[in-house]
Amino acid sequence: MRHCIACRRELPEKPIFNLKNAPASAQDIPDQESVHMDQGIDLELYQCRHCGLVQFSCRPVPYYRDVIRAGGFSETMKSLRRSQYRHLIGTYHLEGKRFLEVGCGGGEFLRMLAEFPVEAFGMENRPQLVAQAKASGLQVWEEFPEEAGQVFGKNGCPEGPFDVFLSFNFLEHQPEPDVMLQAIYHNLAEDGMGLITVPALEYILEHGSYYELLRDHIAYYSFHTLRQLLEQNGFAVLEEEMVNRDTISAVVRKKPKGSWAMPKEPVEEVSLDSLAAGYEATSNEVANLARQLEEEGKTLAVWGASHQGFTLAATTVLGQAAKYIIDSAPFKQGRFAPASHLPIVAPDCFFRDPADVVLIVAPGYTEEIAGIIREKAGRQVKVLAIRTSHIESV
Repeated sequence: MRHCIACRRELPEKPIFNLKNAPASAQDIPDQESVHMDQGIDLELYQCRHCGLVQFSCRPVPYYRDVIRAGGFSETMKSLRRSQYRHLIGTYHLEGKRFLEVGCGGGEFLRMLAEFPVEAFGMENRPQLVAQAKASGLQVWEEFPEEAGQVFGKNGCPEGPFDVFLSFNFLEHQPEPDVMLQAIYHNLAEDGMGLITVPALEYILEHGSYYELLRDHIAYYSFHTLRQLLEQNGFAVLEEEMVNRDTISAVVRKKPKGSWAMPKEPVEEVSLDSLAAGYEATSNEVANLARQLEEEGKTLAVWGASHQGFTLAATTVLGQAAKYIIDSAPFKQGRFAPASHLPIVAPDCFFRDPADVVLIVAPGYTEEIAGIIREKAGRQVKVLAIRTSHIESV
């Protein structure tokens, strides 16, 4: 893919950042039978000189149409979603309206929406997740928005128009984000609204968090490039803010046909010097920690089978230094971290076979996880966390 996924123009010849030995994916996690075939890949990051979007040149992961989320198990994320729903419904008087989550996974966030006075619907591409959501009593069907003029909800499913759409950290996976947005637009009522979130490029650059990069996220939106994409595909941006430290959240309203064009602003070249510096600093900190623990005869575990944890384990000595990765998501347990092949275990495994030191690698959930460790393991376990490019005590 040597063209920009947003404006279709040709990408520059040279990348602005290279990530070596990165995990090939964050969701197709190898199991005992496939781990011997798994290996890391090299990723090249580009910035479009025409619209400014930062993106990988690789093809999307095979499952880019599916929403597989572990964050739905987190109390931190549940609290954020409820707060967003409360604000959106109350501020814009959306009581009784028809909400559609585009890419709803197993219905983790739809279940919370059911607590509010609205009609909740969801569409999801992966059949197993659709079945899981239906088993919870949710109105979900199998579909993916891949044509601009697509009519959602055929074959006996609830049809539009819908009043509000929701999209949580899904757009960054898409090789044709404009087509997805146009399909959503086509199925919204006039003056329909939406709530959309994506990981924030600003956060990654500010903190030099190179380990936030992963192949699954082929696009890295800033406030500017997200707003530009939304405006050019039929949506006026009413609100935008940073939530959960690292995520852009935007509230949008459908614009009338014929008013999609947006005055083009000059493209500001992005400097990724902070990523190179962050990579060096993080690698050194992990190496120093591993060396210290080896000298003291102590063991290390990682908490967080997140894409951040996978990338850190693959690109630093963390993959050799730790004994396992702990994660609360059942579908990850019993598998192996891609590229590094650290075993992934349930929290109960840690409490039965504890390590001397736990390194939390789950930005946004650090305090919640630290509280669990303190409650179950007491103070004898030393708790550390990755904060930007540094390792700190929690």
